[in-house]
Amino acid sequence: MNEEQIIIVGAGPAGLMAAQILAERGFKVHVYEQNKAAARKFLVAGNGGFNLTHSEEPEAFLEKYESAEIQKMVREFDNERVVQWLGDLGISTYVGSSGKIFPTKNFKPIQVLKAWLDRLEQLGVAVHYENTFVGFDASFVYFKKSEEKIGVPYSKLILAMGGGSWQKTGSDAKWVETLTAKGIDITPLQSANSGYNTASNLHQLQGQYLKNIRVSFGNHHKVGEIVFTKYGIEGSPIYYLNRFTRKHDFPLRLHLDLKPNLSESEILSALQGPEKISSTLKRKLKLSTTALHLLKTLDKETYTDINILSKLIKKFPVEILSFRPIDEVISTAGGVSFSELTSNLELMKFPNVYCAGEMMDWEAPTGGYLLQACFSTGFWVGNSILK
Repeated sequence: MNEEQIIIVGAGPAGLMAAQILAERGFKVHVYEQNKAAARKFLVAGNGGFNLTHSEEPEAFLEKYESAEIQKMVREFDNERVVQWLGDLGISTYVGSSGKIFPTKNFKPIQVLKAWLDRLEQLGVAVHYENTFVGFDASFVYFKKSEEKIGVPYSKLILAMGGGSWQKTGSDAKWVETLTAKGIDITPLQSANSGYNTASNLHQLQGQYLKNIRVSFGNHHKVGEIVFTKYGIEGSPIYYLNRFTRKHDFPLRLHLDLKPNLSESEILSALQGPEKISSTLKRKLKLSTTALHLLKTLDKETYTDINILSKLIKKFPVEILSFRPIDEVISTAGGVSFSELTSNLELMKFPNVYCAGEMMDWEAPTGGYLLQACFSTGFWVGNSILK
């Protein structure tokens, strides 16, 4: 047993992965968590379909991350290694039709987590619940436990406290104030994997879906499904475009291609037939009911001009006004700047203190990419300490 005491703050995927890597090499690891149970956000994410990573080929996978630092870590501990790691825990997986990787049907999220926690317990990792992080110095990390402040000595300290979304899971980003007070540069947290608030003309479509469309912002586009809500639009293509729209000031404009498999000239040709426009849209172009409802939000003059209408079917404008509030989105962008960290993710101003997971300044779309990067950064920090 290595007598160095490793303290990890946060029992989410990044913190638990670092704990496993270090405990397997004989380090004494203690994980401190402010909730009554581990990985609550991990479990909540599983309620909507528990995809743990994605089956894409390496280069396409890495393109989902703009951060070169995260790309390097994901390359080191990639989707194949995640599948191997799950297999070692006794969790079999399968690839869904969308390419996402899920645990097989007999494994629920809580069972995956239990298998992981059982392995950590076998390795001697101690998890201490209901301890709220309040700070650290060169030798101690401090927690609030039952109204009492306690100090825990450490040899190495890993901070893995997550971002700022879904506060009910404990991901409240209260660490931002603490680290900022220590002079650590924090890129302000912003909503990521967020829906957009839109102009009110679309709110009448609440609850309706558009499937197999292409959503574009400038030169960036994504095919998939979106849903209209009481405030705007949601869906994986919308989340994918977040990081590109973030670089600009709202209001902005997205475009929907309602018929990606047809050219504008083919659509125009169909509209030039003898049938009424509404009948052609439904019978010949086979537009969905939702697409028809969307086109009928146009004024009559535009709707009946087949030259304009054919263009709008390929490039329907949607004005977006803002992201949704941080607390209701899937993840956050922003966090500890990589300029504050060494290549080992050690804080330059505080040797022996490391960061991992979503509390660093990166983002990724849904589909397994978020969890993958959390696993990868935990693996990276663990191995950095081993080296």
